[in-house]
Amino acid sequence: MIVQKKIAHLDLDCFFVSVERIKDPDLRGKPVVVGGTPSGRGVVASASYEARTFGVRSAMPTGQALRLCPHLTVVRGHYHLYTEYSDRLHKRLQDFTPVVERASIDEMYLDFTGTERLYHHDLPAVIRKLQKLVADEFRLPCTISLASSKTIAKIATDQVKPNGVAVVPDGTEKEFLAPLPIGVIPGVGKKTEAILQRKGFRLVSDMQRLSVREFTKLLGKHGVWLHRVVNGGGTETVVRHYERKSIGKEETFAHDTADRSQLERILFDLVESVCSRLRSKHWKTRTITLKVRYSDFKTITRAETLKATNDDPVVFSTACELLRHGYTRKLPLRLLGVQLSHFIDEQDPEPELFPLDERRTHVLEAVEEIRGKYGENIIHVGGVSHDHNNE
Repeated sequence: MIVQKKIAHLDLDCFFVSVERIKDPDLRGKPVVVGGTPSGRGVVASASYEARTFGVRSAMPTGQALRLCPHLTVVRGHYHLYTEYSDRLHKRLQDFTPVVERASIDEMYLDFTGTERLYHHDLPAVIRKLQKLVADEFRLPCTISLASSKTIAKIATDQVKPNGVAVVPDGTEKEFLAPLPIGVIPGVGKKTEAILQRKGFRLVSDMQRLSVREFTKLLGKHGVWLHRVVNGGGTETVVRHYERKSIGKEETFAHDTADRSQLERILFDLVESVCSRLRSKHWKTRTITLKVRYSDFKTITRAETLKATNDDPVVFSTACELLRHGYTRKLPLRLLGVQLSHFIDEQDPEPELFPLDERRTHVLEAVEEIRGKYGENIIHVGGVSHDHNNE
């Protein structure tokens, strides 16, 4: 007997902007982006729908966004806060089904397969209840859909954003997809879309007429997957545990610089941010990677593996050493980045010759508590040789 899957996809609308609006209600209803400095070469990480009406999009240079929307408000991100909200929501959703996959910081899949009797065979009512719960308990807008696979649910969510609800009943997947443009299908990127359009394909219904053999002839092995999706299939496995493989942050400078002191000050800020996020997850890192991009766009990375830590000065010292060994060309830099990886839980035992002083652990915990109450820049962890605050 084939069990029909019941999978919901929940997408937090303009997540970063939505969190910033909780912190500052005056941002509501205004065109807002979270991203890099307006005067620099930073990029937009998240754009409100008010900003999108002006053509502002994620990954767009902030300067371009401001030219499109001169009254745009640019907010620097608070990524540790976004992680905190995402973690809390992920935990709360497990009250409805234990099988919850966090596909990204603002997207989650919930597998309701087998719970129909528990919810009186009315899963559409459940997803509407979930949307209301996210709004009431977390003060966040979200879009949510229900379908027979992750793939169809994701496509459905994209059709009803923002703050929408969609249900694709079993057996209607192909009909649901038919009138949509071919670009909605996962795996149809710009190049594939251009190839298909040159062949006269505009809507999914145009592609539904092709056989597997014709798809494969046109697109190779990739055509097998696309044939499955356009006919209503897709990925059905919801993975219970989402394991983040890295935590990183980078900054593109307003002006290229070769000033070592300035580079170390920027590095200090980057390390402070990633370490704060690391501790919010109750993790330690074993590997620190430095990313350097020169003014001619050549990019290099250098990494160091060390005893697991979540202590800012240790990470900063290692990053500085990587910078000294990695910055070897006589050109200014346009970007610096720090990435942490190879995590362990901070409670996991690990053989150490010189264990971290318990008092130091309490200090770091206190730092995070103070930052949570009064803001990121209210306190810094020591361990740098220059006066960071006198910039």
